[in-house]
Amino acid sequence: MTQVQKLFSKKANTLAKRITQGANTLASFAEQLSKEEWQMPVIGDGRTVGVVVHHVASVYDLEVELAKVLASGQPIKEATMEVVDQMNAEHALENTNVGKIETLALLRHKSKIAADLVRGFSDKELESSATVSLYADAPLTAQFFIEDHALRHSFHHLAKIKATINS
Repeated sequence: MTQVQKLFSKKANTLAKRITQGANTLASFAEQLSKEEWQMPVIGDGRTVGVVVHHVASVYDLEVELAKVLASGQPIKEATMEVVDQMNAEHALENTNVGKIETLALLRHKSKIAADLVRGFSDKELESSATVSLYADAPLTAQFFIEDHALRHSFHHLAKIKATINS
């Protein structure tokens, strides 16, 4: 362990490594896809595989920003499924023909930034909680939010993409 790593929370560093692991696993799988597979609509989603991978890359910033809100003890008030669905629909329309090389570069870049930001959370910040409108105003910790969004997101969509490719 380097001196710099010792400055970080062990929990935060573990979360960051898992974010990177998920992004790298998704990227490694997506690299092997043909042009036809990249354009396949994901079962149960409708967006193409490429758009979904681009979506994962694109939302790391927001996911970590919202975790920072919770880490500061402030509630997340305006996040609803309707807002998420609208954001996803707009993203899909704006990114219909995303390229694989650029998308995978974006995925790696954004996940690295997200992981680096998560490494900066203290244990106290990770344990801080506030209500989250997306979860019926349940009081959630910043750590849970990181795990359920920035960390889980790539694994969640990878499973759906694999099911699509293997169908």
